[in-house]
Amino acid sequence: MRKKIQNSMFMVVAASLLVAYAITILFMYGKIREITEKNIRQQAVYIGAAINISGESYLSRLDKAWPGTRVTLISQDGKVLYDTDEGEYSFENHKDRPEVEQALRGGEGSDIRHSATIGEDMLYYAVRLDDGNVIRVAQTLSTVWKTAMQFMPVMLGIVAVMMAAAYFIAKQQSRRLVQPINRLNLDEPLENDIYEELQPLLRRIDEQNRQKDAVANMRKEFSANVSHELKTPLTSISGYAEIMRDGLVKPEDMQKFANRIYNEAERLIHLVNDIIKLSKLDEGKISAQKEEVNLFALSREICDRLQQTARKNDVGLTLSGENCVVSGIGQLLQEMIYNLVENAIKYNRKGGKVSVWTGNTIEGVCVRVTDTGIGIAPADQERIFERFYRVDKSHSKETGGTGLGLSIVKHGAMIHGAKVRVKSELGKGTTMEILFPRAEG
Repeated sequence: MRKKIQNSMFMVVAASLLVAYAITILFMYGKIREITEKNIRQQAVYIGAAINISGESYLSRLDKAWPGTRVTLISQDGKVLYDTDEGEYSFENHKDRPEVEQALRGGEGSDIRHSATIGEDMLYYAVRLDDGNVIRVAQTLSTVWKTAMQFMPVMLGIVAVMMAAAYFIAKQQSRRLVQPINRLNLDEPLENDIYEELQPLLRRIDEQNRQKDAVANMRKEFSANVSHELKTPLTSISGYAEIMRDGLVKPEDMQKFANRIYNEAERLIHLVNDIIKLSKLDEGKISAQKEEVNLFALSREICDRLQQTARKNDVGLTLSGENCVVSGIGQLLQEMIYNLVENAIKYNRKGGKVSVWTGNTIEGVCVRVTDTGIGIAPADQERIFERFYRVDKSHSKETGGTGLGLSIVKHGAMIHGAKVRVKSELGKGTTMEILFPRAEG
């Protein structure tokens, strides 16, 4: 970056110097041309006055008096009477020349035009004499340009010195500009006292650092929770198996111990499956194509599957609403609704009810699950979607939950661009909604 800043600064200064040099040359050219025009007029007036006093004999001394200046004497009818640069063009009639016409009319005249004979731009100035004839003085503009160009070596030397100085200054300044950036403390970006323009970047870095720390802490917590959750059923399985192996179980209790081992193994399988699902959701590895899914039909299928669980828990399970279709991943939508309904059954009271409703609302397509269960405290409602977070840990052990169901619901909603809303009151029940945005068009 330092090289880029240095080169940019140098290029800006170099371009400024070159532009300034070009403007200076043009300015000098304009000034020298203005001075030349004034000198030619003075020459014409002086030569005219000298001829008026001394007569045309003064013309013979022009080469010595005005070397390098072309002087032409023109009669009233345009005939060339004298020319310091004699040639065929000297015999042409000059009455139609603009400067001659002006002088014959008003006493003086000037013009700048290209001379086909010489092949250069010429500056002409004419003065009418007392006898009615016209004396004209001419000089090439190339002389003006050559005069301006005489300053070029000096100007180029100045430019070279200035560009060398600019390069040195650009190098020093770029080092000074970059040095504070190289010393940035990215671990504590907001503690840096640096350019105000970098503050938005430093705030973003600080935010990213916080997010990384949060993710790192989440991973540590997740690893600890996974270890604990896996260890619990494995310990139970190992303990029951050890007792059975050592022959400490009565024959009539063997079935009961086998069921316990089976239940713990099932819990372990569910936990591992949920962890795998969450990992895929986190990594965006859900490769299934989206399709049109009828949420009412899907909810009816889920309610049919969970009717036995509801009867076992002495909970009434009902479905109402209307057909409503969303574009989504069918398997994931099934997991989301299944987890909500299963939680509503498990965390309910004896004789309680669970109502599932699907339909269209003003905000979009909605799946609503309402229960008359234990409810969720306001402080816990913000955390129930965290992995392994349980409101009632003792009750969770009884229901056999993995603590990952609502996390799957949350991640699934994010993938579908949906929102999950919770309304709950302790001892009265909970309502959870998945609200899908309306399809465009």
